[in-house]
Amino acid sequence: MKTRLWPAIYQLVLTLAVFLVFTFPFIWMLMASFKTQVQVLSADHIFLFKPTFKNYIEVFRDNDYLRYLLNSFLVALGSTAFALILGLPAAYSIAKYRMHTLGTVILVAKMIPGITFLVPWYILFTKLHMVDTFTVLIVSHMVIGLPFIMWVMIPFFEAFPVEVEESSWIDGSSKFRAFMSIVLPVSVPGIVTAALLSFIFSWNNFMFSLILAGERTKTLPIAVFNFISASNINWGALMAAACVITLPVMIMALFSQKYIVSGLSAGAVKG
Repeated sequence: MKTRLWPAIYQLVLTLAVFLVFTFPFIWMLMASFKTQVQVLSADHIFLFKPTFKNYIEVFRDNDYLRYLLNSFLVALGSTAFALILGLPAAYSIAKYRMHTLGTVILVAKMIPGITFLVPWYILFTKLHMVDTFTVLIVSHMVIGLPFIMWVMIPFFEAFPVEVEESSWIDGSSKFRAFMSIVLPVSVPGIVTAALLSFIFSWNNFMFSLILAGERTKTLPIAVFNFISASNINWGALMAAACVITLPVMIMALFSQKYIVSGLSAGAVKG
């Protein structure tokens, strides 16, 4: 009995330790969002403090963070949707026609740092008078999200039985209809995984928005800088804004957890 009990205790302790290590930054951020500036900087108020909603009031009432929130949603949803529209058929074609060289090129494109695109993009879109538009932000985010979606979805389409598609063709279904009505519904776990990770990339992206966005199209990661000045950092409001950025992504990941797990494991098995 003791021999079986000790491994269980060891596993529980190890799990709790890993959980605390990875969640402590978020827990500290959440607690700091309900503290005053003095409490955040004081070692005596790490866990014991009187909570205040002043920071969230400052975020939404004084800094118009609702508009920045809507801007981030628009850019993230737009870039993810267009990347799926283009990426799913492209990944299917690469998988079914065994275009491994093109798949390697896509993997290389995914590995290229996004900062290498910034200077050409800025020069191009400045000449086109398109800086500070949602179109530019959506396109720039999609350029990174599109290769990622294709890279994730290629193993799913390669693993799909070709016999099922051939039987639908024999029954008179076109290739496009078979793709839409048979292949895509079966690949939902992979699609959800790719879409969510692409959405998270766009939602958290700072670099592209810093260069290509303006006051009208400013997103949440850029708006956070409102609380950072040369002489002072408003830690309470900064942590409240960080919670606002993190919460939507956490809710999405929580509700789509089963799809993410099955999607990643399916891709890993194929790979």
